[in-house]
Amino acid sequence: MDTTQALFEYLLRLADDRLIMGHRLSEWCGHGPILEEDIALSNIALDLTGHASSLLGYAGQVEGKDRDADRLAYWRDVRSYRNIKMVELPRGDFGFTIARIYLFSTFSHFLYEQLIHSTDDMLRGLAEKALKEIRYHLRHSRDWTLRLGDGTDESHERIQKSINDLWMYSGELFERDEVDEILSTTGIVPDMRDLQGHWDYEVSDTLKQATLTHPDNNQYMDTGGRQGIHTEHLGHLLDEMQSLVRLYPEAKW
Repeated sequence: MDTTQALFEYLLRLADDRLIMGHRLSEWCGHGPILEEDIALSNIALDLTGHASSLLGYAGQVEGKDRDADRLAYWRDVRSYRNIKMVELPRGDFGFTIARIYLFSTFSHFLYEQLIHSTDDMLRGLAEKALKEIRYHLRHSRDWTLRLGDGTDESHERIQKSINDLWMYSGELFERDEVDEILSTTGIVPDMRDLQGHWDYEVSDTLKQATLTHPDNNQYMDTGGRQGIHTEHLGHLLDEMQSLVRLYPEAKW
């Protein structure tokens, strides 16, 4: 694998995480617990979809096979997607959604703070543009984590269960393989090992303030998303997301 192939693969990983997460959050439109939160979740979904669109557009340029962002989003099958499993899990309740946004946004925050120093000009520019929105996602989800964790007995119980259920997917955030090795040695992306300590410290501090229990880091961690091995849920999500464009492949919007 050369640097160009590794960069294409990495861009798919970044984009797919955000595209699938954005789709899951879009499922809250019209179903939020309060009007303000309905709007907030929809806005975060739009932000993530926008990030994914830019990343997929650049991925198509790097690949050089005339596949644009739409082609990469709507015409790949399940095994071609490179997102982590955490983002494809079903919507769940509000506590599950907040816990997922918080864990993912904390990771994205530390990752993008490093990507703004990338030696790849385009990736650096995309990271700089997205970072402000990611900081809002983190602040918003952290505030809700604190409110739910240190709120009523039911809210505490629900978000604790959500954190526990999601934790087995958190290890996949920091997996390192040949793609990371190639790109980190050239300064295009950071070393994932440097990010994990910052992430765990931030999450631990938030959980403590929210009176929540930190899950066991030594438990089984589910992986495989980066290699195209997914849960059954992704297939159903893609069937819905890709149905219109596949039904009318020649349509112009």
